[in-house]
Amino acid sequence: MNTMKLTDIHDNPGATKERMRVGRGIGSGKGKTAGRGVKGQKSRSGVRVKGFEGGQMPLHRRLPKRGFWNPFRQDLNEVNLGRLQQAIDAGKLDAASAITIETLVAAGVCSKPRDGVKILGVGDLKVKVTLEVARASKTAVEAVEKAGGSVKILAEQGEATASA
Repeated sequence: MNTMKLTDIHDNPGATKERMRVGRGIGSGKGKTAGRGVKGQKSRSGVRVKGFEGGQMPLHRRLPKRGFWNPFRQDLNEVNLGRLQQAIDAGKLDAASAITIETLVAAGVCSKPRDGVKILGVGDLKVKVTLEVARASKTAVEAVEKAGGSVKILAEQGEATASA
């Protein structure tokens, strides 16, 4: 029986291609200027002129700046009351204990904690729940209290430092 050896392993013909060695004589096809054209800044090594327009004010500097980046912006998970009820019905959430962002992530209602959760009032809530969340809409708070539950809004970290 003919066994294969490690020395017999090789790529298919044409699978790899050697790089073109530039600047190696006129006969190579990429000699002399090595495909960079003739003279000038771009023919030199180590030059990168992205956005440069020959001294004219570049387009990205001629256009006005727009918008505002808020450094205190919070990235919240948005959860509707209907989704909470769905998780409670499925047995993933315990309505008897307080519902926090950690319990929501553990139940699979939210994928990751981010900066907290905001409860929105879409859908119906049929059970009494205690929520400890970063934010809640007025309609959500009304619906939770109507079902006999309560909503505790957690103090933000940014508020304490802003007032000091």
